Amino acid sequence: MLNLSVILITKNEAENIRACLESVGWADEIVVVDSGSTDETVEIAREFTGKVYLHPDWPGFGPQKNRALDYATGDWVLSIDADERVTPELHAEIESVLTDTGAIAYRIPRLSSFCGRFMRHSGWRPDYVLRLFRRDMGRFSEAQVHESVEVRGEVKNLQCDLLHYSYRDFDDVLAKLNLYSSASAKQMAERGKRGGLATAILHGAWAFFRTYVLRAGFLDGREGFMLAVMNAENSYYRYIKLWLKQRP
Repeated sequence: MLNLSVILITKNEAENIRACLESVGWADEIVVVDSGSTDETVEIAREFTGKVYLHPDWPGFGPQKNRALDYATGDWVLSIDADERVTPELHAEIESVLTDTGAIAYRIPRLSSFCGRFMRHSGWRPDYVLRLFRRDMGRFSEAQVHESVEVRGEVKNLQCDLLHYSYRDFDDVLAKLNLYSSASAKQMAERGKRGGLATAILHGAWAFFRTYVLRAGFLDGREGFMLAVMNAENSYYRYIKLWLKQRP
C-alpha cells in the first residue's frame, strides 16, 4: 500500500477542525498549514499531528495550499478543507484505488450543506472536485480564490461522497460572501477585467436565474432560494468591488 498524506489549510476553524481530522485519522500523514488562527485551531490540530506549520502571511488559497503540499511526503495526497468530512465509505474507496497504476488523480463527488440542508440541485450536485492525486504529478493553481489542482495524466472519478458542511448559518454566509467577493474582485483586477454598476446588476441577475431556474434550485426548498440570492449577491458585489477599485 502506498503512503497517503492528507493536507489542509486553516484559519479560525476550531468549530470544524476536530471532526475533520477525526475523519482522516487513518491517513499515514496529516499536514496542517495555519494562517494565523486566534482560536484553538492550532492546539486541536496538534492533537492529531506534529506537522502543523504557521504561515500568517496570506498569499491566497492556491499558494497557501501549495505550501501544505510542499510539506507532504506521501506518494499520494488528499486535499480537504476543515469543513469537509471523509466518510468510512469514502475512506475504503480511497484505499482501494491507491494501487491503481493507470490514474494519477481522482475526482470525488462532494455533497454540500447550506444552512443545515444538503443541497441536491442548485448547481451543487453533482459536484466533482479533484482532491486525490499523486504528489509528484499535481500542483495547485496560483489563483487567489477558486483554486484547482493541475495534474498531468489520467483522471478518474470516485463514487462515494465527500461531505461538505459549507455554510453553517446565515452569519457564515455573510462572512464568506464578503471574503470571496473581495478575493474574486482582486483576482479579476489582476487579469485586467473591468467592473461597473450595469455589469454588476446583469451578472447578479444572471447568477440568480441560473441557480434557481436553470439548475433547479427551487427543488431545494427555501434554502435553494437563499442560495440563489447568495450567488446573485456574490456576483454583484464582485463586480461592484472591482468597479470601486478602478474608479479614479
